[in-house]
Amino acid sequence: MEEEIAQEHGLLFSIIFIFCVFFGVFIGFFVSWFNLIYIALHKVNEESRKHGGELVAEVLQSHGVKFVFTLVGGHISPILVAAEAAGIQVVDTRHEVTGVFAADAVARLSRTIGVAAVTAGPGLTNTVTAVKNAQLAESPLLLIGGAAAGMLKGRGALQDIDQMSLFRSICKYCVSVTSVRDIVPSLRYAIQEAQSGTPGPVFVEFPIDILYPYALVKKEVLGSRRSSGLRARLVSWYLKNYVDNLFAGAWEPRDITPLPPIIRHPTGKDIQRSAELLSRAKRPLLLLGSQATLPPTSIHSIRRSVEALGVPCFLGGMSRGLLGKNSPLQVRHQRREALKEADLVILAGTVCDFRLSYGRVLPRGVPVIAVNRDKDQLYRNSDMFWKPSLAVCGDVGSFLQELSMFLVDYKCSPDWLQQLQERDAAREKQNHEMSLEPTDKYLNPLKLLYEVEKILPDNAILVADGGDFVGTAAYILRPRGPLGWLDPGAFGTLGVGGGFALGAKLCHPDAEVWILYGDGSCGFSVAEIDTMTRHKVPVIALVGNDAAWTQIAREQVPMFGSSVGCKLAYTDYQEVSKGYGGKGFLVSDDSSDLSSILKSAQSLCQEGHTVLVNALIGSSKFREGSISV
Repeated sequence: MEEEIAQEHGLLFSIIFIFCVFFGVFIGFFVSWFNLIYIALHKVNEESRKHGGELVAEVLQSHGVKFVFTLVGGHISPILVAAEAAGIQVVDTRHEVTGVFAADAVARLSRTIGVAAVTAGPGLTNTVTAVKNAQLAESPLLLIGGAAAGMLKGRGALQDIDQMSLFRSICKYCVSVTSVRDIVPSLRYAIQEAQSGTPGPVFVEFPIDILYPYALVKKEVLGSRRSSGLRARLVSWYLKNYVDNLFAGAWEPRDITPLPPIIRHPTGKDIQRSAELLSRAKRPLLLLGSQATLPPTSIHSIRRSVEALGVPCFLGGMSRGLLGKNSPLQVRHQRREALKEADLVILAGTVCDFRLSYGRVLPRGVPVIAVNRDKDQLYRNSDMFWKPSLAVCGDVGSFLQELSMFLVDYKCSPDWLQQLQERDAAREKQNHEMSLEPTDKYLNPLKLLYEVEKILPDNAILVADGGDFVGTAAYILRPRGPLGWLDPGAFGTLGVGGGFALGAKLCHPDAEVWILYGDGSCGFSVAEIDTMTRHKVPVIALVGNDAAWTQIAREQVPMFGSSVGCKLAYTDYQEVSKGYGGKGFLVSDDSSDLSSILKSAQSLCQEGHTVLVNALIGSSKFREGSISV
């Protein structure tokens, strides 16, 4: 009997045990299944909120981008929101062209990529001038543009135009991204291309349907109505597949690290041959262009290399300021006369275009070494007026560095350097004497600029935006150091002032940034004082106000006897500045002490205010005979 009870208890325990095991397995399976479903649903829910703008921001962040300049538009909102969330400062301007100019300045001063993002259609067409300016100035610039949804292009969508055709001729690389999974590789390649070889702008177009979240795009594309009829169901099936393909593989991990720029360097043979030519020269001359300031060589290494060579040089474009304020090697005046007397000329990033009279000013029968990253520029006009003795297709900074190490003991003739210095000193004395001459009314522009020169600090950055007044300033003001001067470049674009100053101050917040405005050019970007005020980016704007487009009038009036289109008014630009949240001063012959007003402007700027000094100036003969074409 007891054995039977024991057997029954054993069987009962076995049944209970088996039940518990199966129950535990069931519970475990259920929990695991529930977790898998929860994770899957959570992932689907999370991915439904993700959008293409986040991928754009991740790539920009990985490339060290600190600023994105924009004028907001619905096509690009996801990019701007994601950039801000990623810690990238989004700076909205009052005009798209200013945003691109600002990105251009950041590219030049930070020696990395500059980024602007604008909306479709008119947002992009407004940037064309600035993009072309960046192309000719060789600035590595990324222009991001919104676009109509891919399937709506050419169907009358809002702000839909053929943007790719518009930018192909002015950009190194253009691409329209057609799916979310292509965002990362397209951006990485575009940024690499912008910085490789001869730097320049690139354009990446983002149709709106790859920037917004999947659920929203699906809703907008498919609509809310139920399909009825075979044709309608086929259309719905096509549209659903279209949307699914846009987002297929969208969030798979991808490499977002920067691709290294591809830059051609001078060969050892190039350096050796250049050293041989220079070693025989007694009166060499070095003409440095903007390419001399490009990476990968550090700007300070480039300066040391030029000083080590000891060759007197003229500095142009972004190379102005490379040697500091008072270098004995820098020659500032009478370049044409110096070229006539040189027995060797090195064009280090300088191009034989209109700035060198297409090569006609180069001495005949004298060796010319041309160095340039761009083969077309290297030989520009060599079929007509000049021909290089040695053409080096490669990086200018690397060339100067290697050449200086190759020629450690080289010295040019001391008499040659002294002759150029004495000629410069004589011209400086003449300029100063002209600054003391009275004008027909208001301030002598040279006197005004000499007063500015006296008070400029060592960390000043000068932004040149104008014609006649800025042309005068280029001879009077001395950039304080490398990358201390910003001008448009070969395109001669007016209107860069507000954008360049904005980018410069953001890159170097401790620097004192001055915009040198003509009164004509001031009208292009004075509204950006509002941008500077809102984003707490204080700069000083000096307007040389002569109530005219004087650069044009200097040739038009004597040649044709008419000033039509050349007259402006002595507008109260200082009041305009106040209206946009800045400070303003008016100065003229009858004003209080000029120096004290300029110093007051500096003090207010240091306190965080953007200040505009409206300086009424009279006519001067300083640039008489200059032409604008």
